[in-house]
Amino acid sequence: MTKPEKQVKRSRKPTKADQRAATMEQIYDAAEELFSKRGLYGVTLKEVAAQVGVHQSLLHYYFKDKKELFDAVIARRAPVTIERRMKALDAYERAVEGRPTVEGALRAYLDTDLETHGEGGIGWRHYGQLGAQMSNTAEWGAELMDTHFDAVVLRLIGILQQAMPDCPREDLFWGYHFVSAGLMLTLGRTGRIDKLSGGLCKSDDFEAVRERMARFMAAGFIATCEARRAAREAGQ
Repeated sequence: MTKPEKQVKRSRKPTKADQRAATMEQIYDAAEELFSKRGLYGVTLKEVAAQVGVHQSLLHYYFKDKKELFDAVIARRAPVTIERRMKALDAYERAVEGRPTVEGALRAYLDTDLETHGEGGIGWRHYGQLGAQMSNTAEWGAELMDTHFDAVVLRLIGILQQAMPDCPREDLFWGYHFVSAGLMLTLGRTGRIDKLSGGLCKSDDFEAVRERMARFMAAGFIATCEARRAAREAGQ
């Protein structure tokens, strides 16, 4: 790069589009933090605006109401975690050449998301706490989960079906239900396990979770499907 080019690059002023994008990121970050701590109904647009340092009218210009802002906050990071897990599942399926295992599929799905949230900084910590809220709120959470995450969940179910072709699909979905509960509780980082274990376990220790979760959940899938198969055979 020549000297004049360096000078041009250094002297470039942010455009209005740059400024708008930066402001929107600040709005999303502030809203994400507040929503993660107090939930959808515990936060006002006025509070978000105050945290960003802008007038409340700016938020009303971009969002018709608080729910629209909340949805936008969820939609910001959803494609990142979905894409990473999809790529991990695709790579795993290619690597095993049609011979997946339950634990292998779960590791591709779970470990990837744990890495994203565990190494992604404070923003991903807040997003994980929002995910825990969504998964436990029937009024508005289920719809958001359906909108953003169904495709990657069904991708996982498809690989699990390959690993256990004789397992009824309802058992696979129940198994995922239990997996999701464990993952969301982990991403919520409530600190409860810290207290229960007397400090032996830490909510932030995602490496410890990665060492255990997929193996633990895989054993549950396998045991459930084997027990159900034995019951069917006994009934014949």
